[in-house]
Amino acid sequence: MTMVCHRPEGLEQLEAQTNFTKRELQVLYRGFKNECPSGMVNEETFKQIYAQFFPHGDASTYAHYLFHAFDTTQTGSVKFEDFVTALSILLRGTVHEKLRWTFNLYDINKDGYINKEEMMDIVKAIYDMMGKYTYPVLKEDTPRQHVDVFFQKMDKNKDGIVTLDEFLESCQEDDNIMRSLQLFQNVM
Repeated sequence: MTMVCHRPEGLEQLEAQTNFTKRELQVLYRGFKNECPSGMVNEETFKQIYAQFFPHGDASTYAHYLFHAFDTTQTGSVKFEDFVTALSILLRGTVHEKLRWTFNLYDINKDGYINKEEMMDIVKAIYDMMGKYTYPVLKEDTPRQHVDVFFQKMDKNKDGIVTLDEFLESCQEDDNIMRSLQLFQNVM
């Protein structure tokens, strides 16, 4: 069995396309190649890597959604370029870029809006990922309550779906969301 390897395009091109320096890209690439020697990661491997960060919960469903947000070309594998482009947005992107990326993550079926079922799936996946050791202990109906609050805040025209424009506007009006977007600004 032969292993297909992927070598990323030139670092200069990635440096121009991302908010990382050449040196940072080299460090990221070394780490990526260490975990994914072929230069690509499939969903199963991605889930295994991601699960290490959440040892008390089941991160598989959230990792599935995250993988599909990273796999923008829908090839079933994430190349270093895909990974570093998303990481650049999440760590160093503008508020608008971060929010657009997050909206894309939540829009599971990629139809251009978030419905209650998609949001419920995301919220349940987050609770599963955090595990049974969350504090305070969660009640059975807690995910539904979070989804209801999300829709009260985000669904401006009350049509049962959240569009990108509604999402962007609502997030930018919320000080807590805006602060959380700045948390990882100086990572790396």
